[in-house]
Amino acid sequence: MNIVETKIKGLLILEPRVFGDDRGWFMESFNQQVFEKALIDRGLDVPKFVQDNHSYSQKGVLRGLHYQLDPHAQGKLVRVVQGRAWDVAVDIRKDSATFGQWVGVELTGENHKQFWIPAGFAHGFIALEGNTQFLYKTTNYYSKECERSIIWNDKDINIDWPISEDLNLKLTDKDQFALSLDQATNNNDVF
Repeated sequence: MNIVETKIKGLLILEPRVFGDDRGWFMESFNQQVFEKALIDRGLDVPKFVQDNHSYSQKGVLRGLHYQLDPHAQGKLVRVVQGRAWDVAVDIRKDSATFGQWVGVELTGENHKQFWIPAGFAHGFIALEGNTQFLYKTTNYYSKECERSIIWNDKDINIDWPISEDLNLKLTDKDQFALSLDQATNNNDVF
């Protein structure tokens, strides 16, 4: 497995080895020992995964930027198993040198990339194709009381979303009217 470090410490892109021939392909989608070693080698905490989630999105669906506060903060290992998405993580750790910065990566059913997003980051994505399906491994259980959102188009974060005229954005009210990072920070709703 190839591990790609991003501009923000802790956010990693995992590129599994894929073995293919004219019959199809095989890959090891998760290996606890390899994942732990990659984190330990970089001085990062090793999580324990407790839940797997699977989501389906139509083209143009934008979800995020979501996170959960302590004591139910979640780290997420995400991948797209079908379709194509632009996946984003935003550093919302107040004391971090990279607070408010983001990293984006295209995840597809074909490139098999995975994105490790530890607790302390808001997460979101936009489905760039119909029938885009995500798998998430999470380090904590869902808690409605701890769930928070930051507006996807916050001007201070300035995410470069790949939005084209044919995309026809689809958002929930929760995502369309979420707080700005500044509002969330003033409410002590960040890490």
